[in-house]
This record gives sequence, C-alpha cells and structure tokens, in this order.
Amino acid sequence: MSARALNPEDLYHPCDPDRLGFSVTSEVTEDGVAFGQAEALDAARFGIEMGRPGYNIFAIGSASRDTHAAMMPVLEGAASQRPAAGDWCYVHNFQLPSKPKALSFPAGEGERFRRALNQLVEDLKASIPAAFESEEYQARRQLLEQKFQDRQEKAFTEIQEKAKESGVAMFSTPHGFTFAPVRDGAVIKPDVFAKLPQQEQEEIERRVSELQQALREQIQQIPIWQREARDELKQLNRETTLAAVKPLFEEIRRQFDACRSALDHVEAMQEDVLDNADDFLKEESEATNLVSGALFGGEDKFTRYQVNVLVSNESDGAPVVYADNPAYANLFGRLEHRARFGALTTDFTLIKAGALHRANGGYLIVDARKILTQPFAWEALKRVLQSRELRIESIEQMLSVMTTVSLEPEPVPIDLKVVMIGERRLYYLLSAYDPDFADFFKVLVDFNDEIDRDADRDRLYARSLAALAQDKKLRPFSATAIARVIDQSSRLAGDSTKLSAQISAMEDLLEEAELFGLQAGHEVVQAEDVEQAITAQHRRHDRPRRKIQEHILRETLMIDTQGERVGQVNGLSVLDLGTYAFGRPSRITATVRLGSGKVVDIEREVELGGPLHSKGVMILSSFLGARYAANFPLAFSASLVFEQSYGGVEGDSASSAELFALLSALAQIPIRQCYAVTGSVNQFGEIQAIGGVNEKIEGFFEICQARGLTGSQGVLIPEANVPNLMLHRDVVDAVRAGQFHIHTVTTVDAAMAILTGVDAGQAGVDGEFPPDTINARVSDRLRDLAEKARGFAHHGEDDGAE
Repeated sequence: MSARALNPEDLYHPCDPDRLGFSVTSEVTEDGVAFGQAEALDAARFGIEMGRPGYNIFAIGSASRDTHAAMMPVLEGAASQRPAAGDWCYVHNFQLPSKPKALSFPAGEGERFRRALNQLVEDLKASIPAAFESEEYQARRQLLEQKFQDRQEKAFTEIQEKAKESGVAMFSTPHGFTFAPVRDGAVIKPDVFAKLPQQEQEEIERRVSELQQALREQIQQIPIWQREARDELKQLNRETTLAAVKPLFEEIRRQFDACRSALDHVEAMQEDVLDNADDFLKEESEATNLVSGALFGGEDKFTRYQVNVLVSNESDGAPVVYADNPAYANLFGRLEHRARFGALTTDFTLIKAGALHRANGGYLIVDARKILTQPFAWEALKRVLQSRELRIESIEQMLSVMTTVSLEPEPVPIDLKVVMIGERRLYYLLSAYDPDFADFFKVLVDFNDEIDRDADRDRLYARSLAALAQDKKLRPFSATAIARVIDQSSRLAGDSTKLSAQISAMEDLLEEAELFGLQAGHEVVQAEDVEQAITAQHRRHDRPRRKIQEHILRETLMIDTQGERVGQVNGLSVLDLGTYAFGRPSRITATVRLGSGKVVDIEREVELGGPLHSKGVMILSSFLGARYAANFPLAFSASLVFEQSYGGVEGDSASSAELFALLSALAQIPIRQCYAVTGSVNQFGEIQAIGGVNEKIEGFFEICQARGLTGSQGVLIPEANVPNLMLHRDVVDAVRAGQFHIHTVTTVDAAMAILTGVDAGQAGVDGEFPPDTINARVSDRLRDLAEKARGFAHHGEDDGAE
C-alpha cells in the first residue's frame, strides 16, 4: 500500500483511565516504581560496586535533572549499606607550623575531639596557675632562689676572708667591687702607700692582683650559676606543670586511645604546654591579645590548641554529596584569610572543606557542563583521582604565581566514587578529545530518553506519577487527569508507542495542573486542569508562532491553502526554540530551463542551507537521472528555493517537497495548494521518516483553520511516521468531521498522484511510461531538452565548420 488516508484512531492513542488501577492518586500507597531503565541501572550498580581505581561513573540522559533524580535512589541505597565515613580535622603542627596536620577519626569523633581539647585548654587555664600558686611550689622555688643567693654570697665571703688574711679590704662601689690595703684596721692612704718600701708595695699589689683575679673568676661564674638556677627553675616548673596537666592529658588519651594520630597530637600538645606554661600564667588584656594576634599569625596564644573539624559525619551510611556549584574552591576546599589592622593573616582554623572532603568515603555527584566551565576545576579533579589524595591549595599556589608565605595543609587521602551527569554530546566529546577521560570514567550509565509504551507500562507510569504527586505533597489527581498526563508524555516523546523519560517535565505539569485545579475549586485535579496547564505552557512560549501565523494570514508570508500552481508546493518545517517547538509551512518553488543537468540549491549557494539539506538536493539529481535519463544526458538546469526564508535551512525532511515541485515544473502539471507535504526521499523514490511530524501537521492545520477549513485541505506524511502521531484534539476532530485529511505515502509516485490528481504511471517492460501520466510527461520533457541541447551543439559545430 503506497498511500492511504488515516482514520482519527490513527492520529491519537489515548491512555484508558479505567485500566490504571485507581480512581484517584491518593489510593496509591507504594513508592514510585522505576522502570524502563533496567540496563542503565544495572550499569550504575556495577560502577558503584566496582572498587578498583578509575571506575567512576558518567551518567548521560536528555535532562540532567532527570538523570540526577534517577541516580539518587541507587546511590542512596548503596550508601546506606556502607559504613559511615570518618571525620577529618586539621590541627596545629608543633614542629612545622606552616604545615597543619590532618587527623582522621571515626564518624562523629572529630567533633568530640574538638570539644575535648577545648575543655582541656579551659582546665589547663585553671589547673596550671593553681599548681604554681601552691605552697609546695612556692617553697621549692624559694629554696632554689635561696640556693643561688647562698652560692653567690659564699663566693664573695670567701674572697673577703682571703682578702682579710692578705691585709686587703674589699669594698662595693657604684662601679663594682674594689680592693685596698689596710693596716691596723684602716685603709692605707695613697700618700702613705707611696712612702712604703718598694718591695712592700710590690707585695701588696701582687696580693690585690690575685684577689682581683679571684673576684673576676667568681663574677664569671655568676651567669653560669644563673643559667643553672634557671634550668633548675625551669625543670621545677616543668615538673609542676606535668603534675598538674598529666591527669588531664591521660584522660584525653583514654578517650581517644583508638586513634593513633590523635594520640600523637595530644603528646605533642602536652610537650608544648610543658614548654610554654607561662602562657597560662600571664594575663593579657583583650586589646593586647588582639595586637599580639595581628602581629603574630592572626591568632591568640591558645589558637594552636584548637581543632578545625573539616568534615563531621554523624549520619548513618556513606555520604552522597551533590556539588551544585563545582567551582575550584567549592570542590577542593580553600584557605580563608582574616583582615586585622590592614594585614591579611591565616591559620589552620581557616581551612575550609570542599565537596570532595564532604563526599570522601562516599559518592560525589557533579554536573559535567558546570565543572567543565569552571577554570582549572576539571584538570584538578583528574589530578585528585590520579593521586587519590586531596591537597588544599589556592589557584595562585597551583600556578606558582604567589610568592608570599602561606600554609601547606597535609593532604587528605581520598576514597570516593565520582558520578558525573551530562548530556551525550559532552560524554562523546570528552571521550574523543580528552585522552585521560577514559582512564577515570570507565563506567557509562546511559539512561533512555523514552520508554516503550503498552497497557502494563501505562499502569506503572501512572503509579509513578501518583507517587511523585504524593512526594511533592500535591492534591490528589483523578485517573482521567493522570491519563492525560501520560498522553502528554507520549507527545513529548514524539511517539505514540513511547513514554518520555523526562520525569521533570511531568513533575512541572503536575504542579501547574494542581494550580489550575485549585483556582477552579477542585478537590481532586481533573483532566481539564491538566489540559489547561498544557495550553498555558504553550501560550507562555508561542508568541513567535503566533507572529508567524499573523504574517501568513496577512499574506506578508505567502502560503496558499487553495488553488493549483506549477512548480510550487507547501513544505513543512519545525522551528525549535529552546524547550518549545512548532511547525511552520513554507512555500517551496522550482524553475526549470535548458542547461547542463545541474540542480541549483539557492539556499546552499547563499550559505543558508546546511549539509544535510544539500545532501537531500543532491539525491534529487541522482533520482531524476536514474529514473528518467538512464540513456541520455540530463540537459536541464533547475533552481530550488524556500521562498521568504531568511534564516538557515537544515535537514532533509523537505527533500520530497522539493522533488514534487521539481517534477511539477518539468511536467508542467500544477500541484494542489490545499496540501502540504513532509518527508525525505532516497535515490529510489521512497519516502522516508522525518522528525517533528506532529508539530508540522499542526502548523499547516492552524493556517487552514484560521482561513476556514474547506474539507479538501490536508497533509502528506511518510507512512513510517504513523506511530509518531499524537495530534492535538482539534486536528483529530477535524479529520473525524472530514474537514481535514492526513495521507501517508511511501513513494514519490503515490504522493504526486494525490498532489496533482494525475496518475504517476509505472514504467513498462520497455522502460516507457504510459502516456499522459506524470512520469511520461517528465520523461518527455527531459528528452526534449536533451534533443534541444544536442541541436544547439550541432549548430555550434556547423558554425565552426563555416
């Protein structure tokens, strides 16, 4: 069957609400049933269970929102079966302050460790001063001080005794100690000393010199004694501090004895407290502490004892984190700064976690398009997956353009599964142009854009919609309303045998239908509310369609819907504007003249035609030559054009219309303008399926309806497109009333017979077509043009001979 007129039942395939198994959605008690994505979900589970490096997941689908919604239950289910991820904290490195240490804890223990150390510091502030104020400490310190004083006094007393035995007195002056000879208990005056015998003077000078040397030796010992005294005092302070803090630190050790890294940090902290006990004894004013903080690293004197809990996981199971803004700092963490007195300072407490930290031990979901548009984020993610450790460094540090001293936090080991969500084009572009991509994302999860439709799947889909409405806390929907949503899902899929997997679009429709039901006072959302929501969606987007229709009705854009014209046909195209698509009829014309057999595609010549459109035009030349001019050369030139087309033309869906216009021009047989056509054609004259068939039919119907339906108007479509039909109700009603017609065709000949009312004609065994048929007239015209071309060639040769 090469052509047939479609019945109303062929144009729309409604869902039967009586077969859905409920009357209102509130009767559905189970959760939504996932179906139609078995292969994709199996691939997702494989990727989740595979623990080897590189088996991260790239999930692709038509809408990232739907892909995300489909992946979340799988990830959350897997996460609930895994142990809770551990906590990560940063602490001060007492050996290398510029390189804070990363500590790992079981889930929830990081926050407990932070609180424990904060309480420890408060306890130290009380216990250490109390220990140093105790009577025991004061007595021991007094003994040390007395020991030093006694040692010093003993040394000077010995020198004084020695001087006395030598007849020399030692005196203390503002400039230090001095010696002078004495006799009879009185100091010898200089004039008396000068009268003494020379030998006696020399003896006295010798004794004074020896005493001075002994004094110098004792004075040189004083710093040594002072240092020894300080060391003894320091040791006393350390012993006193240790006695005060040891029970406190032992308690911390008992609490966290299972964490080796925590015990090491507590040990280092205890040593620092013992070395800096004075910090707990000296009281500083708030202003002094702020100035000190501004000058020395932006921290007060106890900041180094704090704990920066980078990630705390207190919930059950592994984390599932969605990075909604995968900027570099948001993914990999950052080091913040504080401004104090005009200077920017930082410390380990200002280290902030990124999404990778929060997802460590679980799953990270990233939108592929978003991360690829963030500077440096994609390359940094690959480095993390390669090294399996996460370093916090600024972009300036990464690019080595910052020379100021900053912190270098210890890297955190990473063990997580990255799930990227994106469209198919991005996946295949990354596969083709990023040589590292296949090494890191070995698991492809390819979600279907559509689901096979039958009665059983209609029921499952309806129950999923019911569960979705309950999850969104919407009002109940009647079965007829859900059936209308299912019909719209098929329309969105562009196929009456399919259901759209874009659940997000259905969710939007349910929410909008509920609003119209609320405005109408319906306790249960009805089918008319859904219909109104669908109409409202179209009205919000269809201003371009209405403007084009207005131009056609005012005949600014010339489209005939009645009469006959040679070399002219109504073609159908689709304009896709984001999420909204609509059909637009276009006048396609063809002219023929004597020439060299070239079909000129004017759209291509002016660079408005795309490669697929140009391919369709080239097929026309091949078809004409093969069918009509197998034994003689084509000697015509033809021009094809979309009239009043001011934008690009792409696709081959108009190639059949262009062929019909060309055949009409060759045969000089007019085409009925009450018809519009769509479909591509191959070299054998077969009409092939095209896309957007519903929008194309409705685009021409709306023009005919606006001008007045005559009962002769209609559309020719490929037979292969019948399963795609889900037409608007007004089109179906017009066909049922006999006011509009939709014909399917499989061959060029069948289409030309309908368009012209003239039999196309089949070639006989001799290769000739019956007289007065379209094919015969085309063949005769081409043969006539070939004869004329030959005649011109002979005439040219004769002129040359003369």
